[in-house]
Amino acid sequence: MENFIVSARKYRPESFRSVVAQDSITATLKNAIKTGQLAHSYLFCGPRGVGKTTCARIFAKTINCFNLSSETEACNECESCVAFNQNRSYNIHELDAASNNSVDDIRDLIDKVRIPPQIGQYSVYIIDEVHMLSSQAFNAFLKTLEEPPRHALFILATTEKHKIIPTILSRCQIFDFNRIKVADIENHLDYVASQEGIKAEKSALNVIANKADGALRDALSIFDQIVSFCGKEITYKDVIANLNVLDYEYYFKLVDLFLCNNVPETLVVFNEVLNKGFDGQHFINGLTGHFRDLLVSRDAVTVQLLEVGGDIRERYKTQAAGCLPDFLLEALRISNECDYQYKTSQNKRLSVELALVRIAQLTLKKK
Repeated sequence: MENFIVSARKYRPESFRSVVAQDSITATLKNAIKTGQLAHSYLFCGPRGVGKTTCARIFAKTINCFNLSSETEACNECESCVAFNQNRSYNIHELDAASNNSVDDIRDLIDKVRIPPQIGQYSVYIIDEVHMLSSQAFNAFLKTLEEPPRHALFILATTEKHKIIPTILSRCQIFDFNRIKVADIENHLDYVASQEGIKAEKSALNVIANKADGALRDALSIFDQIVSFCGKEITYKDVIANLNVLDYEYYFKLVDLFLCNNVPETLVVFNEVLNKGFDGQHFINGLTGHFRDLLVSRDAVTVQLLEVGGDIRERYKTQAAGCLPDFLLEALRISNECDYQYKTSQNKRLSVELALVRIAQLTLKKK
């Protein structure tokens, strides 16, 4: 059987230009290489799965490349690049601080730092999850980080910058990686699907992108899971079934029922949602989000805040046009209050039902 490579590894960027949605950071790093103004230590921080370690590896490969392109990209042909691509480069050292966080581990690293590179100019030390180092390990690392040998360059990566002591922060150039936007994740998933010969609905990819919560690696892992479930054709219905996501249709239907004060049918729809196995808080949280999306859909300036596909976006605009701002604001307040109080409620189902009844009564007052 052919060895399967997960998409997060198969489509891991190998050049600055292929890094997704971190343009300002890649541009800064490329300019630093071009002008020769390299710091001896960098700190890459940001949420999981946004490209910190990937950028560190690309940066390490590029600064040791013998034949940089005019766009300051590695050539992938010289001896240094080939060694890196084949995972046999002695210039680049990676340390996982989550499992190597003691003083002895850092002392071993300091001993290695003294050895000059065999090929290229720099020995690059990438320390992942650096916030996991013990306070003693941090202190042992300070002097070397401040005054490393000319050939040594450190790249520290972390998801929790606030846990790193100020004396380490002051010795590094700090790059803050952003959560990746839904549209960027969706576009990348579309590219991966086309490369794999998979036909995917835009709305299905949008659900995956939203579920990933700004982490491209998570999105690719979910994508692989969906492909295992659906095969070569990914549909919206299959994605929401596999990921246990509540269909948009329920929320659109409920708002229509609210607007015509249909309390009995509203409670029936909620019962249907519960029978499908969804938690009451999951439902009310989604309803709150739906009201928020309707509110931002009312104005051409704020509609850009809506992170959904084209067809769904038009449905939001249409439904929002039929809702008064006062109704949306009060409905948002009631649903948010229910969401906040849900965990402490003794009768959780009743608390959600009461919130739905109150919302359905809002338009009744306007008559």
